[in-house]
Amino acid sequence: MPYLDVEPTVPGFLRYATGRFGERPLISLEGRSISYAEAEAESARLARGLLARGVGKGTRVGVLFPNGPEWVISWLAVTRIGALAVPMNTFYKARELGWTLRHADVHTLLMTPGLLSNDYQERLEACAPGLAGHRPGSGILACPELPYLRQIFVFGGEPRPWASPGSELRDAGDATAGIDDAFLREVEASVSPADLLVLIYSSGSTAEPKAAMHTHGAILRHAHALNRYRDTSPDDRYWSPMPFFWVGGLVIVLLQNMHVGASVLAQEVFEPGETLALLERERATHAAGWPQYMQAMRDHPDFARRDLSSLRSGFPELLPEEERPGDPLLRSNSLGMTETSGPHTYDRMDVDLPEHLRGSFGRAVEGVEHKIVDPDTGETLPTGEYGEICVRGRTLMQGMYKREREEVLDADGYYHTGDGGHFNEEGHLFFKARLGEMIKTGGANVTPREVEVVVESFDEVQSCFVVGVPHPHRGQNVAAAVVLGADVEMKPDELRQRLREELSAYKVPRHVFFVTRDELPFTDSGKVQKGELTRLLAERIAAGDAEA
Repeated sequence: MPYLDVEPTVPGFLRYATGRFGERPLISLEGRSISYAEAEAESARLARGLLARGVGKGTRVGVLFPNGPEWVISWLAVTRIGALAVPMNTFYKARELGWTLRHADVHTLLMTPGLLSNDYQERLEACAPGLAGHRPGSGILACPELPYLRQIFVFGGEPRPWASPGSELRDAGDATAGIDDAFLREVEASVSPADLLVLIYSSGSTAEPKAAMHTHGAILRHAHALNRYRDTSPDDRYWSPMPFFWVGGLVIVLLQNMHVGASVLAQEVFEPGETLALLERERATHAAGWPQYMQAMRDHPDFARRDLSSLRSGFPELLPEEERPGDPLLRSNSLGMTETSGPHTYDRMDVDLPEHLRGSFGRAVEGVEHKIVDPDTGETLPTGEYGEICVRGRTLMQGMYKREREEVLDADGYYHTGDGGHFNEEGHLFFKARLGEMIKTGGANVTPREVEVVVESFDEVQSCFVVGVPHPHRGQNVAAAVVLGADVEMKPDELRQRLREELSAYKVPRHVFFVTRDELPFTDSGKVQKGELTRLLAERIAAGDAEA
């Protein structure tokens, strides 16, 4: 890949991509496909509508759609005028949706009315009862629960009385004197690589999620740099279930492919049989994501009869047999996180490594620096010694929203990742484990305390302790040890059902154990030993405990 030869801002990048790949398909979803040129034109019209409705540099705009053309058009419209995009998690329940909208100070929300059984307008009314008092023509929103929210636009379906149809926003620019294409170009010329581009939410080390602040320059340069590690061309058709509201979907799936003019094949919901049919029908060349998706497709009865010969990279087990790696541990892995715009170590994954690099996680991506420190003293350790991985560089976030910089970065500008590992003399990373308690399940981060707080809010529960137990395909599963009140009875499925009303599905424990306090491994100071609890629960699961 040549060095990025365009100013790394969304308006500059979009003009660059449209000029090179104009009529090539950018993204398709269930029969609807848009080209690069169509994405530019449709997002320009929507951008002018946003400007006409008071959105400008730094305005926080929520984007709540599944992967697909509407998500791409909306995100491009928001970011090309210098507004700050806040991608919203489509798994959010009412409590999570309300918390994120309030924490991010969202001013304008662009949204789909629902997805499958998820009614997002209903969830908005549940988390913000103050919306009910607003009617058409009553002026801008003033909702106590979401004090910065001023307008909501619903694309498709019937909006509630407190929202406006998306078509109204699309027409607003055409109907407002002076908000024309020339004015839009002047606005775009005022967007710089240093401007904040996106707030990306992920689970933090407490009960509350955290929001990494990333600039135009960081995200766009990083997506371009990662393409140096794979051979992608405009002829590629890329499928992945990774959602665009997380950094992997945004950077690796959407923006990496836009840099080279490839096409993204989107699905609103993963279903292994339908996905196999999609990969065959669309002649996908790349299929990648989290291991459980590959396993679900391999286990599906349609797998043997589907022609997947067009695939040339991605899930090894889906590739033609002669192209599969003999030993997956001799193929490089990568390590990354939301705070670093995705992978901060990477290497080619389509070539075999020498034996001494078995299980390694690549080398530092261009523009990234690392150090390894003693997690207790903070002392920098020599090459080869195990400790906490720290990172800094141009792909690193500017900070976390509503947290002071000194809370997040050390005096030298390094972010302490909480991951443990070491680098060898050649600069290859060997990652060992998380130093903290974060659960990584199927590619998603789950903070134990967030789940514990919700479980402990139930009257029947005295206390709850959540850990991640190993799983061969998902990485970890969420498991909960729950202490009930005296004379209380509850079934695991009953608890899970109630949690589904409060938490995203991936946060709901797959394994629930009702225990007494005497069965829990406490320290002398009264704290549960999470490592020992993980071992105990994993043993019970392996033994086929009826409650698992």
